[in-house]
Amino acid sequence: MAKDKDLSYKNIFHKYLSGGLKLEKYQRVGILFLVIVLSGIFGWVYEFIFYYFDGGTGEFYMQGGNFLPWINIYAIGAVLIIIATQRIKRYPWAVFLIAMVVSGIVELVGGWLVYTMFDGARYWDYNTEILNFGNIGGFVCLRSVLFFGVSALFLTYVMVPFCIFLSKRMSKQAFLILSISLFTIFMVDEIYNLLASKVFGWPDAMEFYRSIGWKYLT
Repeated sequence: MAKDKDLSYKNIFHKYLSGGLKLEKYQRVGILFLVIVLSGIFGWVYEFIFYYFDGGTGEFYMQGGNFLPWINIYAIGAVLIIIATQRIKRYPWAVFLIAMVVSGIVELVGGWLVYTMFDGARYWDYNTEILNFGNIGGFVCLRSVLFFGVSALFLTYVMVPFCIFLSKRMSKQAFLILSISLFTIFMVDEIYNLLASKVFGWPDAMEFYRSIGWKYLT
């Protein structure tokens, strides 16, 4: 495959929007891995800041169920939004609206399934939060989907193009080492806390952080 002669960010971004960008298989996989990691981190940072205010600005609260600053539902949502908006990314307004719908469905279905399958358990509850207008059962609210719509613009027009830019400018080996290493580290953390800690009775991230004084907003 012939390599692009112009590897400037501007040229790559233009081809990305127009659909004329050519990516090799390793680049697609690596970009996906980086997006999963970065979007999960983005979600953790957002919640860490938001729940500082939601908790009364008295202190910060730990978020998520992992040792590393990463929340899985943001990664899942990001991948679904990329798939849903792949053909319309030239139109920011359409990306915004579709992202709102996709994220709303993910929250509503995901929250309801957890609540139904685990005897009323909730990983989030908009009934108890600030700015919860448009709240549906505590699973989804208008504020959340509006934020996810705006976040989708950042995902589509900043995060993904940046990952593509890295895949074009870095050597194949360096890019794969970076993307696979980061993805593997976060997935090991996720699998440990989601499965291994429960199967073998090992202490999970929430137990660890509580033991050193971190608080979780309940």
